[in-house]
Amino acid sequence: MLYDLIGICGVILILIMYGMVQTDRLSVKNIYYSIFNALGALFIIISLLVDFNLSAFLMEFFWLLFSLSGIYKYLKTPKIEREKRMQN
Repeated sequence: MLYDLIGICGVILILIMYGMVQTDRLSVKNIYYSIFNALGALFIIISLLVDFNLSAFLMEFFWLLFSLSGIYKYLKTPKIEREKRMQN
């Protein structure tokens, strides 16, 4: 039950971020997009430890990798450019 709740929280995080992007409330270049997507994918992976599903695991594993690469890219960006991104 606990793992299901963790997985559901992960799904909610990812869906909120996706909805915010689709409604122009958040840019995909905003660091929060990558952070919350990474957390969502991680939570779903944790839930899969109890009831493993290979295809779901692969999807979330790569979702996590892409999100982490977005965070890394953001952190490598000069501070002035990062501040501009945070405004979107």
